[in-house]
Amino acid sequence: MRNVESKAKTPYKTAMSTLTVTAKGQVTLKKDILQHLGVEPGAKIEVDKLPDGQLRVRAARSGKISDVFGLLKPKDGTKLTIEDIKEITERAWAGER
Repeated sequence: MRNVESKAKTPYKTAMSTLTVTAKGQVTLKKDILQHLGVEPGAKIEVDKLPDGQLRVRAARSGKISDVFGLLKPKDGTKLTIEDIKEITERAWAGER
């Protein structure tokens, strides 16, 4: 097994973790690694295969861009007209609320 840390050119110090491969070819990520990734039980992680047998592990992004559509929609269902938006914008630029 190669020491990847010696080739790393990162400005921060990394701590190495050793994982054990089971007979089924599985590994379990330790709690400190999961906390570092910011994932909790049920969350997903992504693994990218990099050159020279290296892997990059990161928390998977959850959701889609379309999840934000309607996020700022008023709760009462009212819609703003172009004139309303223009008036609100002009007041905001003038420093009014």
